[in-house]
Amino acid sequence: MDINFNKNEDHNKLLASDLKQRLAKVKLGGGEKRIEKHHAKGKMTARERINYLLDDTKNSIEIGAFAGEGMYKEHGGCPSGGVVVKIGYIKGTQCIVVANDATVKAGAWFPITAKKNLRAQEISIENKLPIIYLVDSAGVYLPMQDEIFPDKEHFGRIFRNNAVMSSMGITQISAVMGSCVAGGAYLPIMSDEALIVDKTGSIFLAGSYLVKAAIGESIDNETLGGATTHCEVSGVTDYKAKDDKDALDTIKNIVSKIGSYDKAGFNRDKPKKPKEKADEIFGILPKSRADQYDMREIIKRLVDGSEFEEYKKGYGQTILTGYARIDGWAVGIVANQRKLVKTTKAKTKPSEMQFGGVIYSDSADKATRFIANCNQKKIPLVFLQDVTGFMVGSKSEHGGIIKDGAKMVNAVSNSVVPKFTVVIGNSYGAGNYAMCGKAYDPRLIVAWPSAELAVMSGNSAAKVLLQIETASLKKKGETITPEVEKELYDRIKARYDEQISPYYAASRIWTDAVIDPLDTRKWISMGIEAADHAPIEKKFNLGVIQV
Repeated sequence: MDINFNKNEDHNKLLASDLKQRLAKVKLGGGEKRIEKHHAKGKMTARERINYLLDDTKNSIEIGAFAGEGMYKEHGGCPSGGVVVKIGYIKGTQCIVVANDATVKAGAWFPITAKKNLRAQEISIENKLPIIYLVDSAGVYLPMQDEIFPDKEHFGRIFRNNAVMSSMGITQISAVMGSCVAGGAYLPIMSDEALIVDKTGSIFLAGSYLVKAAIGESIDNETLGGATTHCEVSGVTDYKAKDDKDALDTIKNIVSKIGSYDKAGFNRDKPKKPKEKADEIFGILPKSRADQYDMREIIKRLVDGSEFEEYKKGYGQTILTGYARIDGWAVGIVANQRKLVKTTKAKTKPSEMQFGGVIYSDSADKATRFIANCNQKKIPLVFLQDVTGFMVGSKSEHGGIIKDGAKMVNAVSNSVVPKFTVVIGNSYGAGNYAMCGKAYDPRLIVAWPSAELAVMSGNSAAKVLLQIETASLKKKGETITPEVEKELYDRIKARYDEQISPYYAASRIWTDAVIDPLDTRKWISMGIEAADHAPIEKKFNLGVIQV
């Protein structure tokens, strides 16, 4: 091991440690005092409910843990988007669980809360996974109602999805474990089965105060919409639970009786650990996002037996393509090669160097063919992103880089096998798109703490923005000294660097999670297992492309 390996290792392990600290803070929801108040009511927190429900909390993955981070500061924040979402196993059945966190603004819905709930339903729909809702919410956060109520991707879309999922035969079970008011009351009742906890759960379109104001009727909330009312009078709910654990035990019993599912049939062999030490990833991955490294060394530490069957190894070398297994599952890997490589396009031409992390015409062509092959063989695709974009300049333009890039984007867009994306390092501009960014429907997309997502790097963007700002100031007659220019540059770069952070992306659910690199195999394996619930119904068709 050289000195650079040690420096990289120290840097990346510090990033992983920072991730753990951030997650620990997120898991406190609205804070320890609010958790204590929640417990005083005889209620479990959202995370406690999920942990009790799942067979094994370690064998689960959390979607959108950093949703809302750094957002809504003027409203007191919204940790984890005020809702906890996990994929795990209940009585051996893989499910997705959605639990309102009532320690965060009484579980009120912010715009990011709706986005996160919709993402959970999208995962359920794509993979035909049973979904469990643990409801404890005061409804829409009224000060921001205009940003959550009327649009297509807002609150109402949740109930539309409930209806569509029901027609698809996707199991939906709801437990009302606290407040469930106004429009939110439709969610549990549009599920297949609904439970309600006695004395703490309530369902009504309007609470007692609003009923009094609207029609002059005086009634308490328990009589209006409590467990006894809905289990014995209205018939709205199907099961009455004495407390949270009783409700969760009932859900376990229901899930244990769900029948088997039609499988997509993805190939799986006996899982093997990588031969190479997985934690060496921390020393291989450079501290600087501009430095070169061999992506093959990362792949060897992610795949079973460290075995990678490379496709077109000597051609289009700035993208690596090949077959491997991850936790036994057969996968096709498309990865950006960050190493400076030599390439020869014809025997009569001398070798030339290609920059690592850049997509050239030949690498785009190779990736397109490989994606088509994986679709033909019904092999899930894994994209490992560390990409600065497509190659620019007259040579590339005259060589048809736009056409070849478009073919790759076309193949990614029309792929019918499940896609999974891991943002390892850079994820810039059109490179993000071609390597299956969020807009291209990966079943799951995660980032390592080393990731950066943006149109361009912080340095490049800051220089461009600095030129614009200094030109504007000069037009106004202001003198730009080197000191002023440096201050402007530092301020612009600091703002841009905040925006390219993996946590900034995760807070807006541009990615599903920021993960420890050592958890990558688990995320991909659970993702493919989820995808195996949904047989492929469409044929791969590239449509019209410029050949």
